Amino acid sequence: MSIWAQAWEFLSTGVNWTGQNGLTRPTFDGGWRFANDSILALSIEHLYMSFAAVALAALTALPLGITLGHARRGGGLTVALSNVSRAMPTLALLTLFAASAIGFGNRAVILAAAIFAFPLILTNAFTGISDVDADVREAAEGQGLTRLQVAVRVELPLAWPLIAAGLRTSASQTVATVPLAALVAGGGLGVIINTGLATQRYGEVLAGGVLVAALTLAVDAGLGALQRRLTPRYRRTTSLVSA
Repeated sequence: MSIWAQAWEFLSTGVNWTGQNGLTRPTFDGGWRFANDSILALSIEHLYMSFAAVALAALTALPLGITLGHARRGGGLTVALSNVSRAMPTLALLTLFAASAIGFGNRAVILAAAIFAFPLILTNAFTGISDVDADVREAAEGQGLTRLQVAVRVELPLAWPLIAAGLRTSASQTVATVPLAALVAGGGLGVIINTGLATQRYGEVLAGGVLVAALTLAVDAGLGALQRRLTPRYRRTTSLVSA
């Protein structure tokens, strides 16, 4: 049987989607965790880790990028932070976090993926805010708006297409990176790939790769649709170009 036939057999078997005993498993401490033999459960866990990481990155990168962009200062700092974050290998961070007090599992994955998502969100937020036309800003201040009101009511809506593009791209990249979680006892669709490699069932490895690719494309398409919906009509052309 070819590797493609093995992958199709794995993906077309219903029990592989639902698991032998449902989507969750009890833990020794009375809690629960997602079942490792369910594609649906692993997909949910994969999305949870990915969006938790992007949310954590956004909570730190967006305020910093917007503040520096509004002040038109800190371009060098933004570039330095982005370059340092990009230079950190995600797998190395996973290993370091797993060996620290953070421990193995999903927590280490979320923190490492958040560092991975941070640079793009920061750069796009800074660039989007700082590139707002100075004349527009001065006109808003001339109407009596405070600096905070200018940032929130004028600069942020104008910068939204680029900020949204950064969030969308970082989310897609994070979804594609989270499969590394399986290497530090984490969950997600990487478990399927890791299990297939360990048992030399390469059709399962291929199936896991297909699932990760499909989930990444679905997330990108979904966030793209949300981005267009939240972008004012007169800014949609810019949004599409930025994305």
